[in-house]
Amino acid sequence: MPKMKSRRGAMKRLKITGSGKIKRMKEGKSHILTKKSRKRKRRLRKSIIVGKSLERTMKRMLLEA
Repeated sequence: MPKMKSRRGAMKRLKITGSGKIKRMKEGKSHILTKKSRKRKRRLRKSIIVGKSLERTMKRMLLEA
């Protein structure tokens, strides 16, 4: 049986923390930035933890589960 392959796009975008949670960057920071406020763009810089409802799906994409 061949090796299981992870989703390469997910591997590039998601990181697993030491405690096993999944971290990702917020969306909406690549273009059309002139109409967005400074405060909004500053908050988009930070990363967030993926919610419980999506965590299982994301781990399956990363072959962690």
